[in-house]
Amino acid sequence: MKFGKSICILNVGGTKYAFPKDVIKDFPLSRVSRLHKCASEKEVLEVCDDYDRERNEFFFDRHSEAFGFIMLYVKYGKLRFVPQMCELSFYKEMIYWGLESSHLEFCCQRRLDNKMSDSYINFSEEEVKLEEELKGENLVTRVVTEREESKWLERMRSTFEEPTSSVAAQILASVSVIFVLVSMVMLCVSTLPDWKTAENNSVEEHGYNPDSLEHPSGIIEAVCIGWFTAECIVRFIMSRDKCEFVKRPLNIIDLLAITPYYISISMTMLTGENSQLQRAGVTLRVLRMMRIFWVIKLARHFLGLQTLGLTLSRCYREMVMLLLFICVPMAIFSALAQLLEHGLDLESPNEDYASIPAACWWVIISMTTVGYGDMYPITVPGRVLGGLCVVSGIVLLALPITFIYHSFVQCYHELKFRSARCTRSLSAEFLD
Repeated sequence: MKFGKSICILNVGGTKYAFPKDVIKDFPLSRVSRLHKCASEKEVLEVCDDYDRERNEFFFDRHSEAFGFIMLYVKYGKLRFVPQMCELSFYKEMIYWGLESSHLEFCCQRRLDNKMSDSYINFSEEEVKLEEELKGENLVTRVVTEREESKWLERMRSTFEEPTSSVAAQILASVSVIFVLVSMVMLCVSTLPDWKTAENNSVEEHGYNPDSLEHPSGIIEAVCIGWFTAECIVRFIMSRDKCEFVKRPLNIIDLLAITPYYISISMTMLTGENSQLQRAGVTLRVLRMMRIFWVIKLARHFLGLQTLGLTLSRCYREMVMLLLFICVPMAIFSALAQLLEHGLDLESPNEDYASIPAACWWVIISMTTVGYGDMYPITVPGRVLGGLCVVSGIVLLALPITFIYHSFVQCYHELKFRSARCTRSLSAEFLD
């Protein structure tokens, strides 16, 4: 800001805040930081409601208590709702100052989702324009670009990205699920001994590769891969941000599921149609088994799998804790088990516990209470140790699993509310 004093005063609903001019420049609230870019009083009045040049005071006719909580967020980095204030009213204040719902604490985000789900609130066009203005120059440019896109492009994007956005999206998602199930069934059936015998007979009688397009299984596989490839290409073309599209985990999984097929086809063209050579190749076997990644494609259409992925991403600390709770007792009990069952009994040692790595397997199946029965202690001290191993496994594994369970419930409710809100907004857009 090229005018006024070095100290700027913000008057929000009668409550005054004094800041140096340099602080205003990099202020976390976008509406306040815009004051530094104003070159005239006219531009200042576009940001605030009134301006006093003599005192260098900016007036904002907004809720003072709500701004006080927003200032606590600026100071401490945690944003929560004002007690006894409507969540939607506070959310409007957040939008005015340049904040979004993602800045709220998770508990307050759930409260906002519940309130919006119960009230069926749709913001007016003026509020939407105001929110877009506060997102910065880059996002404004992006919004302008999106407005220039045709309506059919938006509908196509919603159809491929949101399975619950319309009837066409639901049909498309159902077809994609069917192709995934068919490809999984074909992959499982191809490992059956009878199926392999039939493939060998077809190779001897007709002389073609069972993975080629001349074989029924090859045709089915080619159709499934063609569908997945076309779906991935269309979604890539329809995406707003191509770089962000490539970085998404589900899109990476799609690429890992599709690529092995084309690699195997390329290797077939280079090595010829010698199926015996191909089946003997370890590389082709690994590539063919990588088709199991198609199952993860179901996460795009089912909320439960999305909840599982979100839970694992948020609970990585608890997962590390769980792994630590397994590894430490495993090292202790395996060493003791090897000593009691094999090291001390020199006349008739238990050969199942000949080494500590071998005893680790027994510790894992005992702590998880699986107990395959392939190896077990025969001495009295070894059996006592086995009982302690089982009891410690029950106690230690239950501790971090409790945190993971609660995180799973929170992630499920969060995704459920997001899906319901997105469905309502898209449905309202199509009806208009």
